Amino acid sequence: GYYLRRTGLSFVLLDAEPAPGGAWRETWPSLRLFSPAQWSSLPGWMMPSSGEEYPSRDDVVGYLDAYEQRYQLPVERPVRVRAVHRRDDRLLIETDRGAWSARAVVSATGTWANPVMPVVPGSALFRGMQLHSAHYSRPELHRGQHTIVVGAGNSGAQIVAELADVTDVVWATREAPRFLPDDVDGRVLFEQATARYRALREGRPPPPTRSLGDIVSVPAVRAARARGVLEPLRMFDRLVPGGAVWSDGTARDVDAIVWATGFRPALEHLSSLGVIEPDGRVRTDQTRAILEPKLWLVGYGNWTGYASATLVGVGRTARSTVTEIEAMIGAGTRAA
Repeated sequence: GYYLRRTGLSFVLLDAEPAPGGAWRETWPSLRLFSPAQWSSLPGWMMPSSGEEYPSRDDVVGYLDAYEQRYQLPVERPVRVRAVHRRDDRLLIETDRGAWSARAVVSATGTWANPVMPVVPGSALFRGMQLHSAHYSRPELHRGQHTIVVGAGNSGAQIVAELADVTDVVWATREAPRFLPDDVDGRVLFEQATARYRALREGRPPPPTRSLGDIVSVPAVRAARARGVLEPLRMFDRLVPGGAVWSDGTARDVDAIVWATGFRPALEHLSSLGVIEPDGRVRTDQTRAILEPKLWLVGYGNWTGYASATLVGVGRTARSTVTEIEAMIGAGTRAA
């Protein structure tokens, strides 16, 4: 939206949420970014600092709301896109509030709406609660329970750190979690991704980079580690009606399991175009779909641009996407 408003193109943003904030509206209240405000900003306007080292969920939602108002972005909401179809030289966007016709479509639905819930032996027999981290809300709902959090990433670590104050919590992971040094956060990760991007563009060997899946030691995580809370167990082998069982026969009573096991691209609305590959992605040249040249994908991860799933990183791919759309359509023509 920021870059499209600087062109001569007519455009609209269709948002399924009832208010600004995107997926951040759905996250648990205590979730924090792992980069300071100045490293968590969209193009044109830096996120204001709240005085905290790392912005909270509410800080991010407030910033996205203010950003939308600052640039008077033409957002229609709530509008849920059901499918995209080819119609002559345009694309027809079918929604729960009618249809839009466009010369170009940018899909920027991210991954939050498509959480991964692993199936383990005995899942159907387990009588306790199972929920994905996408639906985790607050620790009080688990007070006094026996809880397992599954997943070796940032979400898993932050949820375990929070639950440890109110519940008997176990952290189960398939692989040992990797903690970044305390002085490494999203700033460093983005700088590394940028250096890798530039090296590849210039034909140089790319430098090694740390993974965005490695755990950033935000204050709550550092405090939990100091208390010995973040000591993971290997993944359990199966579930039984009242709990979990490990391969060595160890069993634990369990009331709830929080699966912090990641997401896949939320692309169901594009299945009508026949562009989704068996791995759940769309083949692209940069951000442009190879099988449908009127379609672009922005913000799904490194396959749509380095660090493009981050607030600070998405601007680079958004700008190049708009440049390509403007070149294809030309100023003064409708685009959505």
